[in-house]
Amino acid sequence: MSDRVAIYPGSFDPPTNGHVDIVERSSRLFDRVVVGVGRNLAKKTVFTADERIELMREACARFDNVEVRAFDGLQVEFARACGASFIVRGIRALSDFEFEFEMANMNRSLASEIEMVYLMTAPEFLFVSASRVKELAAFGAPIDKYVPANVAKRLKAMGKRGMRTGATEAKD
Repeated sequence: MSDRVAIYPGSFDPPTNGHVDIVERSSRLFDRVVVGVGRNLAKKTVFTADERIELMREACARFDNVEVRAFDGLQVEFARACGASFIVRGIRALSDFEFEFEMANMNRSLASEIEMVYLMTAPEFLFVSASRVKELAAFGAPIDKYVPANVAKRLKAMGKRGMRTGATEAKD
């Protein structure tokens, strides 16, 4: 029997405790999980892709069967390149479901051999999003309970000014 390999794609700008929770739970369901940090040249981000990869690697270091890699194409192409038969996504609210439902149907039309797997966000992370964390950090509000320690440290080091200016993927 072959290994059950899944990818967990996202921008992870920044990685949150909700993201890490999905990684942890996925690591128990699959033999190998590849976290795909998306590079989007048009998207303005707080952290560059290389920084997001580093932050996610540090946050997921305790999971032996998890690796973190960059990707810049379609999720299904990344899944195929990783030898994955599953794409894991987290769902927090009904609005997430609508977006994910549309993406799942598109992915199925592109790669029917790859299954979408959805994990409901743990209740304690229901309201945590990378966007909200960036907003809190930009105003100097406490963020420690929403992001891994390495991420909180980096965001605090950037200060309010750095959070408002951000990075762009073009710097990579």
